[in-house]
Amino acid sequence: MSAYDVVIIGGGPGGYNAAIRAGQLGLKVACVEGRETLGGTCLNVGCMPSKALLHASELYEAAAGKEFADLGIEVKPSLNLAQMMKQKDESVASLTKGIEFLFRKNKVDWIKGWGRIDGLGRVVVTAADGAVVELQAKDIVIATGSQPTSLPGVTIDHRRIIDSTGALSLPEVPRHLVVIGAGVIGLELGSVWRRLGSQVTVVEYLDRICPGLDQETGKALQRSLSKQGVTFKLGSKVSGAAIGEDGVELSIEPAGGGAVESLQADYVLVAIGRRPYIEGLGLESIGLEPNARGVLENHRSRSAADGVWIIGDVTSGPMLAHKAEEEAIACIERIAGKGAEVNYDVIPSVIYTKPEVACVGKSEEQLKAEGHSYKVGKFPFTANSRAKINHEADGFVKVLADERTDEILGVHMIGPSVSEMIGEYCVAMEFAASSADVALICHPHPTRSEALRQAAMAVEGWAMQA
Repeated sequence: MSAYDVVIIGGGPGGYNAAIRAGQLGLKVACVEGRETLGGTCLNVGCMPSKALLHASELYEAAAGKEFADLGIEVKPSLNLAQMMKQKDESVASLTKGIEFLFRKNKVDWIKGWGRIDGLGRVVVTAADGAVVELQAKDIVIATGSQPTSLPGVTIDHRRIIDSTGALSLPEVPRHLVVIGAGVIGLELGSVWRRLGSQVTVVEYLDRICPGLDQETGKALQRSLSKQGVTFKLGSKVSGAAIGEDGVELSIEPAGGGAVESLQADYVLVAIGRRPYIEGLGLESIGLEPNARGVLENHRSRSAADGVWIIGDVTSGPMLAHKAEEEAIACIERIAGKGAEVNYDVIPSVIYTKPEVACVGKSEEQLKAEGHSYKVGKFPFTANSRAKINHEADGFVKVLADERTDEILGVHMIGPSVSEMIGEYCVAMEFAASSADVALICHPHPTRSEALRQAAMAVEGWAMQA
């Protein structure tokens, strides 16, 4: 039996960052991961491959549509889907190899196999060939992540009805792709295939897309995607699916009840959310079980079992790679006896559609529900010189600030490159900045980032460019 200070179960963004930080702090650490590559869902079949396809499909549409022609660039591109998938896979492979390098650099042992807790301080690892290794650890970190949620009545056959993993590797461009679920994953992957030539229909049970999003921002995103050709069926539920040789016939009815209609598709993407991955973890051996929502509860990353810690998608909070990373760092530093905190009020979220959406902090709906008095500053990208000159002026920046103190409470953006710009407001909010603080900071001209300053100026009514 091999002995460690820390054994981490799961090699995704939570697990691998926890392992690296433990190595940096001089702890003897092992990371248990059963995939052939490190990186978890995010690097292998999530964040990274989807961004590779989003980028490639955006360039293809720019060349094949009016964008290049309007700029005076005349080309007639053809789609090589096999090459697009190949470059995606090569990029992913490079990133996963990078984590292996970081493990070696920081003296992290990768124990290849699937881990199961066998009582306090013990982890049993079963390799692909059936070989079993037993590990002993002072502390165990559960970082097993999440998996796609299935939909009753719609069986995922990984051929015609697919999950997000399947949508990253389709062998052809669907004539008609139906996406069940108008959340982040469904909208991003639906955007990829629409740009490559698919008719895309999004079916959503609720009466709005991205229900956790600031409502004004969500409506703006829906308008933009609709203009691009995405069809939305909101307030609708899928009650059944019949798989044929060349496609799927879906039965769709109003969420509140009503007449059933049929919808034909050659592929159906089920993207109704994700759930924690806890099967086969041996939780019963340490007296842990998920709560009513299916997640493992924690208090400052500690579970109810001595020496067992929980981070990432498997526990409460947003299922985001960077949230898992923050928890990983804090968890390991607590194990090492250091003080550490995670500010859950300043965790940004992004939707990588075009236009992008990025937000941090409270929405207007949350502030109203709390009875919190606030001010709003808003600036459109139509008034931003760089966005206009680049023909990407769809969207806005909205800043919400406390009515009395002017402290920034939330920021919501839809527009070009907002995924890169939301970090400025994350920094501002960590330092409890006011909108006036941002409004008084010089930003370079001409850049899209000037919209961030102008929105802050607009909180007090002195935006100068609109």
